[in-house]
Amino acid sequence: MNKLTLIFTIALAFISAQSFAADAAKGKTKSVTCIGCHGVDGNALAPTFPKIAGQSEDYLLKQLKDFKSGARIDPIMKGIITPLTEEDMADLSAYYAAQKVSKGAAMPGANLELGERIYRGGKQATGVTACIACHGPAGEGIPSAGFPALAAQHSMYTAKQLKAFRQHSINAQTGAVMPSRTNDFEGMMINFTKSLTNAEIDAVSAYVSNL
Repeated sequence: MNKLTLIFTIALAFISAQSFAADAAKGKTKSVTCIGCHGVDGNALAPTFPKIAGQSEDYLLKQLKDFKSGARIDPIMKGIITPLTEEDMADLSAYYAAQKVSKGAAMPGANLELGERIYRGGKQATGVTACIACHGPAGEGIPSAGFPALAAQHSMYTAKQLKAFRQHSINAQTGAVMPSRTNDFEGMMINFTKSLTNAEIDAVSAYVSNL
């Protein structure tokens, strides 16, 4: 065995020893601490908490890691995530990704026509890209690109997140220091939301909840 082969073999053995496969069965056991907010199977009953059932495994894992690192801030999640290991987060992500999301329902009085128009066609006057480009015609997302599923999500939760992304632009423009969200891919959601009104955000959120 030459020197290069030996180095490669040792490195491969080290990587293998440090890695682990996500275990959905273990994730189910570990999910007991998540039930209060996200429901028994990841279908949160309260509209202020997200449904995470059926969300892509990679996206769920990224969000957990972002909560852990502080890239995404939430007071409730901060307390939950602190004791979790990398393996715990991987197992939980695998478990919830394997669950089936429950059917969504739009808020009464929601402007679904406006929501559909923005979701499918964007807002050309201000350069807002259509949501369908990243989240798909049925709101199923693009897991391979890290874009989450939106279909059937609580509209109140989706609206809250869109407004949090928009708040980053408001802070930058006004000097405010209000809580915002910035853990999107290359600022795409920040750019998407910066010119949307509350009414437009509520309409889009209601529309995708019904997909």
